[in-house]
Amino acid sequence: MSLLIAGLLLFLGIHSAAIFAPGLRARAVERLGLWPWKGIYSLVAIAGFALIVIGYGQARMQAPVWLYQPPTGLRHLSMLLMLPVFVLFLATYLPGRIQRAAKHPTLVATKLWALAHLLANGGLHDVLLFGGFLAWAVTDRISVKHRANVVPPPGAPAGRWNDAIAVVAGLALYVAFVFWLHRVLIGVAPVAM
Repeated sequence: MSLLIAGLLLFLGIHSAAIFAPGLRARAVERLGLWPWKGIYSLVAIAGFALIVIGYGQARMQAPVWLYQPPTGLRHLSMLLMLPVFVLFLATYLPGRIQRAAKHPTLVATKLWALAHLLANGGLHDVLLFGGFLAWAVTDRISVKHRANVVPPPGAPAGRWNDAIAVVAGLALYVAFVFWLHRVLIGVAPVAM
């Protein structure tokens, strides 16, 4: 469990720099340069992600602590909440009506993903992982409202097909994850086959 917690602190910590230390990026870029800052940021994020993956896997397999057992209905609701997640994530990089309506589609996707997984999983490791990401996404969304100079992520140029691409590719990713990739990558099949 300690690896999971360490990973969450590193990954969510570096992603919270703009929330809790708004001038950190500017000072770091001024002192180190843009690419060294991006390199350090990326290394910390990758190390955190790796610790999350290893720590979550260990916590899930070794001695899981169960806090609650979700009823079957919540698992179905979880599947429904996951439906727009990939569409929203792709819309972050494909400017269009979906991106404008969601304002910050990656944060909306993260909140839906985390909530869906909290509804479907009741272990302490699940609550730490998904609850941590949910708390971070809510905090970051509130912070974005009060921040000046929020730079959108780089993406495709605006185009009339961007929304269609986000929907079709996002739903294809959803189907791939539900029926194959989740089992391959995570070791758990969301749908019994």
